[in-house]
Amino acid sequence: MNYNTIINLIGAVLRFLGMAMLVPLVVAFWYSENYNPFLISAVITFVVGIISGLKTHEIDDLPIKESFAIVAIGWFSVALFGSLPYILSGIPLLDSLFESMSGFTTTGSTILPVIEDYSKSLLFWRSFTQWLGGMGIIVLFLAILPKLAVAGRDLFRAEVPDPIGDKLRPRLSQTAKILWSVYVGFSAVEVFVLWLSGMTFYDAICTTFSTMSTGGFSSHSESIAFFQSSLIEYIVIFFMFVAGANFALHYWMLRGGAEHLFRDPEFRLYTYIVFGATLLIVLVLWNTHGFDSIRLGLFQVVAVITTTGFTTADFDAWPDAAKIVLFLLMFVGGCAGSTGGGMKVVRILLLIKYGYRELFRSLHPKAILPVRLGRQMVPQGVMEAILSFFILYIFIFVVASLILSLLGMDTVSATSAAATALGNVGPGFNIIGPAAHFGGVHPIGKLVLILCMWIGRLEIFTVLVLLIPDFWRK
Repeated sequence: MNYNTIINLIGAVLRFLGMAMLVPLVVAFWYSENYNPFLISAVITFVVGIISGLKTHEIDDLPIKESFAIVAIGWFSVALFGSLPYILSGIPLLDSLFESMSGFTTTGSTILPVIEDYSKSLLFWRSFTQWLGGMGIIVLFLAILPKLAVAGRDLFRAEVPDPIGDKLRPRLSQTAKILWSVYVGFSAVEVFVLWLSGMTFYDAICTTFSTMSTGGFSSHSESIAFFQSSLIEYIVIFFMFVAGANFALHYWMLRGGAEHLFRDPEFRLYTYIVFGATLLIVLVLWNTHGFDSIRLGLFQVVAVITTTGFTTADFDAWPDAAKIVLFLLMFVGGCAGSTGGGMKVVRILLLIKYGYRELFRSLHPKAILPVRLGRQMVPQGVMEAILSFFILYIFIFVVASLILSLLGMDTVSATSAAATALGNVGPGFNIIGPAAHFGGVHPIGKLVLILCMWIGRLEIFTVLVLLIPDFWRK
């Protein structure tokens, strides 16, 4: 294990984070607010980054161990130093770390009771952290540091796990640049469209940061319901749906047409789930909400399956059947290669195919029936990794739910809190529902949820591999 390399590259990430803190500092100047939290945080973060990078050397190769350590520890370090503006704004240490981790992992769960009580610059920062974390901080570094990209293929895999592992370009730096270019492009379009629809430019930027990252932080306590505009809701629905799909598909669509989307089996299942779940919720809500149930149902289904977590209604007050649908969607998540969390649609699809194959083989034991994704045959090793991921995901969910229950949370609150943190969704049910917040959760419970957000964002293996004793041996 080359610890100097790990510290060196994490130092580079912290230097970038320190410079990023200057953006909300400008916002603080613009609104004549206290800029000291960002100035002090930027200086501390940048200085630590410089000290960490003093032992620089050429990066010719980056072994798998170092890659996992850089991504996992790097992400936690970013959340830790990203909490400084909250701490210097008077928010307690643990709550600041919770808010920061929720931002960078694009979870969107908040401990802030009344959002409007905080400065515009701090609210900008929390949305900005989601946008940075959405496509991935390490992926951004691979795009802007060519030398790191040469040695950082395992970095990319550790931060953006893809069961199929398809790249857009042979050079990793080109792939990272393409993904970030598409991400920035869609973000710019959404800002412009939301601004034209009646939002202030500030709200349009903050909402876009949280939409394209599938994060869900809002500059208002009522979330998207604050704007009382069906047009804005449908615009946000569209961009949430876009962000929940594979950004590589968006690239090919922009180059060759929409047929690239619907040829993809994962995108088709993603679309079917959205419309199927929406139909179920509309049927449940129709008697009480009429035609409004279509808009309400579609918005909340897309917000949950993409793990954005925006709200236009208190879905915790909906009938149990509707809440069960939303709870199940928390586990599904977006597509592979999207900014969404959860298990990912492609894994669900392959698990279904694998289950069908095993049923078929019980009738025909000698049959050879490979699992396919479109025209591509899925290797047995990939299926074993997906099964392992599923087992670990459910195991962590159960353990986290049990710990939260032992800390005094009711069953519904505990299970939904664990699901929403691990899936990076945002609000849950009961005491952590869309009309509530996570501020009242027991301190140990907050630590558990912070770990779940971190583990879920890096798709389990990247973090849990650090617990293997052999990982740290030479």
